[in-house]
Formats: sequence, C-alpha cells, structure tokens
Amino acid sequence: QVQLVESGGDLVQPGGSLRLSCAASGSIASFNAMGWYRQAPGKQRELVAAITLGGRTDYADSVNDRFAISRDNAKNTVYLQMYSLKPEDTAVYFCYAERFRRYWGQGTQVTVSS
Repeated sequence: QVQLVESGGDLVQPGGSLRLSCAASGSIASFNAMGWYRQAPGKQRELVAAITLGGRTDYADSVNDRFAISRDNAKNTVYLQMYSLKPEDTAVYFCYAERFRRYWGQGTQVTVSS
C-alpha cells in the first residue's frame, strides 16, 4: 500500500514563500509521475505541477515561473517550492503518485492572506 504524506502548508502573507513536501512510504523511483493538485473552496481540483520519472516538469499557467517542483529519490520525497504567493493560491494542496493507478495524499492547507 502506497502512502503519501504532505507537509509544509501554512498561513503566509502575499508575496511570501513556502515549500511543500510529499513523503512516500516507498521508493519514488517506481512512480511514472508525481505531482501536486490543489482545490480551493467551491472550485474543482486543478493540476498545479507534475514531474515525470525522467525529470520532465509541467506547470499550470497560473503558477509558471513562481512554483518549482523537484524530487529527491534518496529521500523518497517530492517538493513544491512556491514563491510570490498570491491570495488566489489559497487551497488545499494534494500530492499524487502514479504507478498503474493514482495514489493521493491527505492534503495540506496553504492560506495566503495579510
């Protein structure tokens, strides 16, 4: 059973930065892709960033040039570094991993507010 545990969510002021972490219970080298979705109140879940096994990255237009996804295979962890945060980035952020099916974490709350 694959388990994903997110951490790093917090309350931050506009313009601030946060780094989210997603720790997997096993080797992440076996996943074809990993990434982050987010869901704001009353809105659909949307893809924020993804990284493939080969290291190719993909970002939503709304976060391009502000967010960076990376993976540390030795620590079985995927990160989402977020810069220049805006109130519209407020959401619950969910980590996912794909290997024959998609696995999800429980989510971590990011709130951007002054």
